[in-house]
Amino acid sequence: MGIPVRQAVRVGAYLLKQKLARREKFALTLELEPLFACNLACAGCGKIQHPANVLKQRMPVEQALAAVEECGAPVVSIAGGEPLMHPQIDVLVRELVKRKKFVYLCTNALLMPRKIDEFEPSPYFSFAVHIDGLEERHDASVCKKGVFAQAVDNVKDAQRRGFRVTTNSTFFTTDTPQSVIEVLDFLNNDLEVDQMMLSPAYAYDKAPDQEHFLGVTETRELFKKVFADGRRKKWRFNHSPLFLDFLEGKVDFDCTAWAIPSYSLYGWQRPCYLMNDGYAASYRELLEDTDWQAYGRGNDPRCANCMAHCGYEPTSVLATMGSLRESLRALRG
Repeated sequence: MGIPVRQAVRVGAYLLKQKLARREKFALTLELEPLFACNLACAGCGKIQHPANVLKQRMPVEQALAAVEECGAPVVSIAGGEPLMHPQIDVLVRELVKRKKFVYLCTNALLMPRKIDEFEPSPYFSFAVHIDGLEERHDASVCKKGVFAQAVDNVKDAQRRGFRVTTNSTFFTTDTPQSVIEVLDFLNNDLEVDQMMLSPAYAYDKAPDQEHFLGVTETRELFKKVFADGRRKKWRFNHSPLFLDFLEGKVDFDCTAWAIPSYSLYGWQRPCYLMNDGYAASYRELLEDTDWQAYGRGNDPRCANCMAHCGYEPTSVLATMGSLRESLRALRG
């Protein structure tokens, strides 16, 4: 199964509304960053490189909700940093669920035992746990031993309590088709998470490790081998089939970063949460005052190796919703 049926139906209705209103650009998912601080220092992450005074800041719940209402996205991905470090993260999630937004709380899972009693299971809420590989690989990725084991234990506890748990895995040049297959098999079959997301690593300018980001050719070769022999159909992905086609090079898309805008302590980030060409004061300003034609592979050299879901998943969703054949394929998984 691909994207959950409830979510697919809601997003489909939302897309129809945008089409009837003749809007060319709109938000599908809001990437909300209410803080940059984290309890880990992953080598491939550039978010924790902000100044100390910024890392201490926490976005007020009212400000976060205003951003959600402003852009109107039906899906909200709460990232960071580590969102569970926010003292009112439970309040924010509760308010978003009340508004029937589909909420994915991105976390390394280490703080879940301390915070989980503050949340309630809901079909609109998922813990999205960051798992980059099996034990040795994941612990190396987050630069700390023991994190994988703790994350797995905390995922199992959340599942026992009735929470939806998804995972998000980022892959680098250090990964092989076999290592990717092994972690996806583990997450899907052994840990039995509800769904999985995956992404080729994007080269953050501020990331400590600049040597192991995947290029387009490397990404396509990797996922072509990972998805071979019918394995792809056995795994529960939280992606449209067309995005998975895109990863292995069966189709190509233009970047539509405006559909997954990033809102953080600084405002609306141009053009996406992976790059920083300044900030807009409103989502409308982001849409209208950003030269979107200047970005994407073939336009900006910084985008040359990007195949991240923030730019290309919305394009694949729009293509899916515009085709009856692809819509039925997405529902079948």
